[in-house]
Amino acid sequence: MMTGFFELLSVQRWDDHRYYHHSRINQSLHLVSAVSFVCAYAMMFKDPALAALIAWLVSMTSRQIGHLVFEPRTYDVVNHATHEYKEEIKVGYNLRRKIVLLTIWALSPLLLIIDPTMLGLCQPPVNAIGFARHLGYLWLSIGIGGLLFRTVQLFLVKDVMTGLVWATKIITDPFHDIKLYHASPAMLLRDGPFDQSFQGEHEEAALEVNR
Repeated sequence: MMTGFFELLSVQRWDDHRYYHHSRINQSLHLVSAVSFVCAYAMMFKDPALAALIAWLVSMTSRQIGHLVFEPRTYDVVNHATHEYKEEIKVGYNLRRKIVLLTIWALSPLLLIIDPTMLGLCQPPVNAIGFARHLGYLWLSIGIGGLLFRTVQLFLVKDVMTGLVWATKIITDPFHDIKLYHASPAMLLRDGPFDQSFQGEHEEAALEVNR
């Protein structure tokens, strides 16, 4: 059982890397995201609201900018896959689902403006710091809710193992990304904007196609 769990976790991590992390800029932004996520994890024990603010404003924005702006969407020669195919088989949040989640996050401050008590769950904030702390708790709820929603959805459309593995991957991604992308900024400066290991595979795949 545990062997199968870790094998599936390895597969999900490898698919995520090979399909969505060809850009060294994206990898470097993931390193920024990962380090700030680890800081947010540590802050959770002391100040959950501040942890959520760090996670969304620094970690999530840097991570998603990497995907949305810098990651190429042309035909993936290495993996013989179109962008549409990769989006279709994505286990977790593909770009379309991410846009929905990010839209909910971006519009969520309106709830505090319309109802400062958050549906009667708290006292109205008396200053900007109080508003920010309420917003942090709201964003914490959105983050946990997004994780639980997709996990349960995977239980239903795939199986329980897939959902649990994906949830584990998401929670542990910051630590794994630091290990995987710690050298990416230096490689970006030395080798350019794209992962040279993928570039070599692209060239080999192109030769095979031309033959």
